[in-house]
Amino acid sequence: MIRPFLLALSLTAAGVAHAAGQLKSGTFDPPRLAPQIAQKAADGKAFALDKYRGKVVVLEFGYTSCADVCPVSLALLKHARERLGPLGDRLQVVFVTVDPQRDTAAKLKAYLGQFDKSFIGLTGSEEQMAAIRKAYGISATKKMVEGSKSEYTMGHSSYLYFIDPQGRLRALMPFGRPADDIVHDVTLLAREQ
Repeated sequence: MIRPFLLALSLTAAGVAHAAGQLKSGTFDPPRLAPQIAQKAADGKAFALDKYRGKVVVLEFGYTSCADVCPVSLALLKHARERLGPLGDRLQVVFVTVDPQRDTAAKLKAYLGQFDKSFIGLTGSEEQMAAIRKAYGISATKKMVEGSKSEYTMGHSSYLYFIDPQGRLRALMPFGRPADDIVHDVTLLAREQ
């Protein structure tokens, strides 16, 4: 009687161990090289995505005037980076604006500094940012605020793109997932070599 119980317990443990080794995000199957991004970052330094090989890069697309989605995602990324402990140094968050008209380099740098000074912000011309969005399949639409001739919001795709240390797109996490899921996926990807 005890043996079947032990067998069932060991099979359950094996299933849990197998599930623990899988990403919680949707995966790119097969993984493919992440589209290159090369331009000046909000801090004025040259940015090239391929220079971050050896780290897990998480791309977030958003804008500084976003009232709800973007600050929640950035706060979750900050919390996840803190929870990673020493492994947090292997995570690089890159925030790519979908609103370059308002998101100047200075505004983007100050905004991201409220979350984590290690976060990199990217802005540029409308054309540069549209090319990056197209490469990653991100949609962004300007929506005028009712009754205003100048105020607007940006409707945009809100996913986190996980790029592994080899520079490959590995996972796509939708908005609203907990920091624990981010920690889980970054940990798995950072330990791959």
